[in-house]
Amino acid sequence: MPDSAVHPSFSDRLTSRRGAWVSLGLALLVMVLLFGAFGSAEAPEGNAAAPPDSESARTSALLDEFPNADRQSVLVVTTRDDGAALSDADLTGLKDLLPVLDERTDADATGPLVSEDGKAALLVAPISVGETNTATAEVVGDIRADLTEEPIDGLTSQVTGGPAFGADVASAFEGADFTLLLVTILIVAVLLIITYRSPVLWLIPLIVVALADGLAGRMTAAAGSAWNLQFDAGIISVLVFGAGTNYALLLISRYREELLETENHRHALSIAWRRTAPAILASNVTVVLALLTLVLAVIPGTHGLGVSSAIGLLIALTAVLFLLPPLLAVCGRGIFWPFVPRPGQTRTQGRAWRGLATRVVRRPVLSLIGGVALLAVMATGLVGTSVGLDQIEKFRVQSESATGLEVLSQHFPAGEAQPILIVTDSDRADDVLTAIDDVAGVVRAHPAGETADGSLTKLMVTSEYAPSTTESLDQIAELRDAVHVVPGADALVGGAVATDLDARTGNQQDLLLIAPLVLAVSFIVLLVLLRSVVAPVLLLLVNLASAVAAIGAGAWLSRVLLGQHALDLQVPLLAFLFLVALGIDYTIFLVHRARDEAAARGTRVGIVEAVTHTGGVITSAGIVLAAVFAALGVLPLVTLGQLGLIVGVGVIVDTLVVRTVIVPAIFALVGDRIWWPSRPDSSPESGSEEESTHEPREHAVTR
Repeated sequence: MPDSAVHPSFSDRLTSRRGAWVSLGLALLVMVLLFGAFGSAEAPEGNAAAPPDSESARTSALLDEFPNADRQSVLVVTTRDDGAALSDADLTGLKDLLPVLDERTDADATGPLVSEDGKAALLVAPISVGETNTATAEVVGDIRADLTEEPIDGLTSQVTGGPAFGADVASAFEGADFTLLLVTILIVAVLLIITYRSPVLWLIPLIVVALADGLAGRMTAAAGSAWNLQFDAGIISVLVFGAGTNYALLLISRYREELLETENHRHALSIAWRRTAPAILASNVTVVLALLTLVLAVIPGTHGLGVSSAIGLLIALTAVLFLLPPLLAVCGRGIFWPFVPRPGQTRTQGRAWRGLATRVVRRPVLSLIGGVALLAVMATGLVGTSVGLDQIEKFRVQSESATGLEVLSQHFPAGEAQPILIVTDSDRADDVLTAIDDVAGVVRAHPAGETADGSLTKLMVTSEYAPSTTESLDQIAELRDAVHVVPGADALVGGAVATDLDARTGNQQDLLLIAPLVLAVSFIVLLVLLRSVVAPVLLLLVNLASAVAAIGAGAWLSRVLLGQHALDLQVPLLAFLFLVALGIDYTIFLVHRARDEAAARGTRVGIVEAVTHTGGVITSAGIVLAAVFAALGVLPLVTLGQLGLIVGVGVIVDTLVVRTVIVPAIFALVGDRIWWPSRPDSSPESGSEEESTHEPREHAVTR
């Protein structure tokens, strides 16, 4: 009598006739309680780009102490449709718009300010910005509506400036999260139907993962509110759907295998759970630990993404391991209809993968050279790649504020829309202004207010350089050098361009810190799982090469296909994190099976068997994950589009090239020494080399 008959395992209880219903009821009850507890949670809407202790952030905090700190100026830039100079009648018409603007502003609107070439004019309208961009968008929207209702013949007016940019960002994201969720669900549903070839089965994992995503959204919002975390909810949703579907694919694939060997579907499901749970758990732990390294990041959005994403993935893991199995057990073998697997049926799946793996093992050197050469070619895309987009380039969809800024830059100093702000001790304000005059590219600088006690003065500096260009960023550094040496001034330089400079420095710091930690975490997990030193080192090197290649290919595609000359600031770090951590997922799925097979057949034949049995599910999982990340492209933010493109390309290459060609070739070349200092139990030394050079026969599943 089997031990499980006397001492039932947890998986037996989870899938038994009575245990499945009890487990299903408990899982749903816990979910309902958690949905109720966290249903009203809302995550903070902040989106700070620079580190909290950066000079621009400290300047922003000081600016809040000034009267009317919530007041910012909206700029209305106007030109003639025929490109000619503005006439006196045109300027009179613009003056008549000032009372219209005053109805929406916090102070009197001013202007028109005419450009030197006489072809453009500015109206300046101070407004009170809301706590969020969404609140500000209402005011900006009202101003635009009023201008539309008061047209001036032959003139085009566009609303731009800092508040307008924030408003357009908020408007661009209206409904975007719902669109992303809908696209993600459709992608997963279609790919699951193709994978399972069943009109019913795909619904089970999709429902489980969708419930996990809904719960993750509420719990991460609660965590964000409790710990003041900033993060992008769209990335978390994509991670939960992608990783959760991958876990479900691995479990259901093994369940299908066991149904070909076992008459009792509950027993088959129990075995599948025990065989796949360690690999699923290890892959989840790897990604979660890698994500948690982001708590060390200085960029708020990156820092917050670590904890929130880890919570989401833990929820996905729990749902797949404890809600999906009882659901499958209750539905029974018929859930696979019309292709219901039964004992005695001829195995048809995996033959193509067996043939490919066998050819790779026969010619490992040639296969390895070919695979590495492909990665090297992809990595050349990094040549000429820069990091950092200006404000206009960060959004995939064109906005009125971006168009208005371009028009403004053609006729006025390019920095007019985003002035540099300096806070200094009032007693030394004149000395600071003198220091500013010596900095190249400064058009004008003047005091713009004092704190209530008169101790601090705000200086406004207009630059001739377009915001976020190399010249403007260098100018910020020069301004800081100039004002910092003024004795007793304690001057700080802030504003949008200064924030961009600090964000670039912070993101570079995060990359140099987090990337090695991600590699270290991945190495430790592989070390523990495989009980080997050689395999983790080689696999991590391959994963690193694959990640670098994917970033290079994605950067090249972004330039050629999307016309984006640079990667956004957070893309290199997040892409590297997801590519390495998620790539390790597929490594674990493959190598965990390879170790089991190597115990009975030897390493060379074992890797062929592992590819045979996991090639289909890894490829399916990779395609699902790549497609889900590609769904980020529906969002208007270039950062997310680039991230989705790079991770999508990387996952496809990882599943089709790295796991099927490069890793088997390495295992064939190194042989049983890959497991050093341990070795798979009963690993046959003799016969493995000979057997690997012939087409492997169909083997029963190793127990």
